[in-house]
Amino acid sequence: MAEITYVRGDATAPRGKGVKVIAHVCNDLGGWGKGFVLALSRRWPEPEAAYRRWHRERAKNDFGLGALQLVQVERYVWVANLVGQRGIRTGRSSGAPVRYEAIDAGLAALGGRALELGASVHMPRIGCGLAGGRWERVEPLVTDRLTAHEVPVTVYDFD
Repeated sequence: MAEITYVRGDATAPRGKGVKVIAHVCNDLGGWGKGFVLALSRRWPEPEAAYRRWHRERAKNDFGLGALQLVQVERYVWVANLVGQRGIRTGRSSGAPVRYEAIDAGLAALGGRALELGASVHMPRIGCGLAGGRWERVEPLVTDRLTAHEVPVTVYDFD
């Protein structure tokens, strides 16, 4: 079984050779504008444009909690938009928007796609920023859905 590698650095600049998928968690409202997505958008416009189009056309596609969208941004780099957050946290919110079962479903889909691409997966601690999740709950999902199937994973803690 592969293991999760933890490094300090920027997940939008994934390390290593070969095909890489940068995974992150999105909300189910079509909102893109805070957190890790800002770093993605500074680097590539395609993931945001694809996510917004995916949400806008949701009546005709699979957009929703647990869904996964892969967007190619460079020859060997893809971004995985994973819908794992119900709404967003506001001043009136009670409870975290993270949905662990949706992250689990999205990671299961990502595992299959990563194997097809021969890719490693790179991510911040998904679901643990604005989504309000706990890494102690997310890490076992990453292990079960990715590293247990021999998909190498690198988790980046931003300096």
